[in-house]
Amino acid sequence: MSKILIVEDEAAIRRVLVKILSEENDSYQVDEAEDGVAGLEKIKNNDYDLVLCDIKMPKMDGVEVLEEVKKIKPEIPMVMISGHGDMETAIQTMRLGAFDYISKPPDLNRLLNTVRNALDKKQLVVENKILKKKVSKNYEMIGDSESINHIKVMIDKVAPTEARVLITGPNGTGKELVAHQLHEKSERAGFPLIEVNCAAIPSELIESELFGHVKGAFTSAVKDRAGKFEAADKGTIFLDEIGDMSLSAQAKVLRALQENMITRVGADKDIKVDVRVVAATNKDLKTEIAEGRFREDLYHRLAVILIKVPPLNERRDDIPALIKHFAEKIASEQGNAIKGFSAQAINLLQEYDWTGNIRELRNVVERLIILGGSEISETDVKMFASK
Repeated sequence: MSKILIVEDEAAIRRVLVKILSEENDSYQVDEAEDGVAGLEKIKNNDYDLVLCDIKMPKMDGVEVLEEVKKIKPEIPMVMISGHGDMETAIQTMRLGAFDYISKPPDLNRLLNTVRNALDKKQLVVENKILKKKVSKNYEMIGDSESINHIKVMIDKVAPTEARVLITGPNGTGKELVAHQLHEKSERAGFPLIEVNCAAIPSELIESELFGHVKGAFTSAVKDRAGKFEAADKGTIFLDEIGDMSLSAQAKVLRALQENMITRVGADKDIKVDVRVVAATNKDLKTEIAEGRFREDLYHRLAVILIKVPPLNERRDDIPALIKHFAEKIASEQGNAIKGFSAQAINLLQEYDWTGNIRELRNVVERLIILGGSEISETDVKMFASK
């Protein structure tokens, strides 16, 4: 049911509004408050999907109520009710964040359309929050080892800044999780996080992928196309496996970092971009620099903050928590009951040499859940997870 609160000092207007809303939809649960103070108290103590609030009221007027609600429960849509002489104030409330305003006496169609639209917006806000939580959960950093806690502390310190970050570590350790956390905890979280796997893109296409191209720049360029830097404007671009990027593309990335400008392949015009760059690599970039495969000036531009993600063999204390996390996630994905792991099975898995790191552990957990018994035993581990 949708919970609606009417804050109105005129009892006759309240009765009309309650009657209209109740007859329109029996799923509307309508509460009343006779003034702003009573209304604000109800809003603090209840979860409303919509508030209809008069502007001119004793004790506390509608503008004051609106300002307070935006502080404590900003997600609630507020529709202001204005008398003929309150139109200027009604428009002011829109600037303060009101969803809409309706005039007295309320026009039936206008009122019902406004209520429906406001409730639709509230539902959309709720769905977006749920979706964001699901996305965040997918990139949750599991573990409580000293090395992981150190990374979490670094993320909390670095994320709100504009500092560029270079994430290092072997394949499968979860470098992309660090990148997502940096973005989600930054001021850019409301804008895109664009991921580019530099190792997966052929060297002859990497520049077009990053910076875009104009029609006719090369044989298959049949129309203008924006690149990843433009797509990430005001957000974050995550350059994964940057150690595999060509020297030519490196030079252009360096220019983008120095000047906040990019040029599409085949174009003369510069395009200004506002992008935070987070990069990751499984290579030793200092060795790559020494052997002429990576630009030293680009390295120093990228590595303002260095975050090293340890291999799983260096954080074995986190393995029980990771097993539990993966078991729950796999059960949810497959629609099955969660399988537990015996203490002996967990101890044995902690002793393994995890050359494939967390990615390998996740695969092994899934294999054991599919092939093992109702509780994964030491025997199951020896049979199905042997190294």
